[in-house]
Amino acid sequence: MVSKFNKKHVVSIKDFTKDEIDFVLDLAEEMTEIAKGNKSDDSLKGNILGTLFFEPSTRTRLSFESAMKRLGGTCIGFARAGTSSVKKGETLADTVQVISSYVDIIVLRHPQEGAARLAAKFSEKPIINAGDGAGQHPTQTLLDLFTIREEKDEIESKKIGIAGDLKYGRTVHSLTHALSMYDCDLTFIAPPSLQIPDEIIKDIEKMDIKYRKAENITDVLDDLDVLYMTRIQRERFPSDEEYEEVAETYKIKKDMLENVKDDMIIMHPLPRVDEIYSDVDSTTHAKYFKQAANGVPIRMALLKLLTEGYNE
Repeated sequence: MVSKFNKKHVVSIKDFTKDEIDFVLDLAEEMTEIAKGNKSDDSLKGNILGTLFFEPSTRTRLSFESAMKRLGGTCIGFARAGTSSVKKGETLADTVQVISSYVDIIVLRHPQEGAARLAAKFSEKPIINAGDGAGQHPTQTLLDLFTIREEKDEIESKKIGIAGDLKYGRTVHSLTHALSMYDCDLTFIAPPSLQIPDEIIKDIEKMDIKYRKAENITDVLDDLDVLYMTRIQRERFPSDEEYEEVAETYKIKKDMLENVKDDMIIMHPLPRVDEIYSDVDSTTHAKYFKQAANGVPIRMALLKLLTEGYNE
């Protein structure tokens, strides 16, 4: 495999070309048996991963730690800002400069949009953005793409519905940009107040991507190859009554799946609240737990590439 990946940091999916994304997905496919523990790989032995999580995380933080340890490396870091010197008033720039002298690569999650790009300016070592406010979450997008490709054989030309909070969801924004590289047919399913932002629509129109907007999942469900669910956020509504009226429209139950395509898949970045009922979990359509597991091989691939652990 000839490397098509030439990056020091992973800050935004917008920094990637389609060839670079495909290269990461190909390498992640090679990592799957190692991620499951069926094969061993100690190519990152002696390397240290620094996990700087200024806000809570379960899947992202633990999957990065699992990925590093599966490759023979070790991890240090913190899981909340209150346990770091930030509590004493230290700036992010100072924290990153210091920690980059202790480790070989840094994974950063921060509540402020743009924090990862700022950190990249001050770090001597590679920075991976694990989510910055309402900004970007590029490794989530990569594992989402990987899941679609693994389950549907290819990403190209699939009919993909994205439902829920499309206005504020950083996962949705990153994923939409990436899918536009694959000439997918996109359906944005949300109440008008939470529809996809106009600036993102302008971007996909420049790419000449087919899209439509819908308010009700049931109106479009039977036509989809992939349904990507996200949480409708109660805090975005002026009253609980208005929230309940809208939220009920964006819940998937098993009996709603009777007429969908046999191979339609349902995804979710997790955690879910009540937007996917538990009776869906036992169906062949449910892929959100496998999607979460795919975070390990994707992050293994990135760690290898950024620490030069992968030999061309």
